[in-house]
Amino acid sequence: MSRPRLTISPNRVFFGVCGGVAEYFGWEAYRVRTAAVIIAIFTAVLPAVAIYAMLYYMMPDNDF
Repeated sequence: MSRPRLTISPNRVFFGVCGGVAEYFGWEAYRVRTAAVIIAIFTAVLPAVAIYAMLYYMMPDNDF
């Protein structure tokens, strides 16, 4: 059985990246969003924003 594709989620707050990561791993989206904010705070925001932007441009849209 193959794992589902990592796609941008329709469960979105800001571009759907955190929602897509949460769906891929089977986690709750609010926990991924909270972790993203905490990581952004501890990395002085710029590295976390750069990774988020890269994921947004690399992840395909969820077509269904």
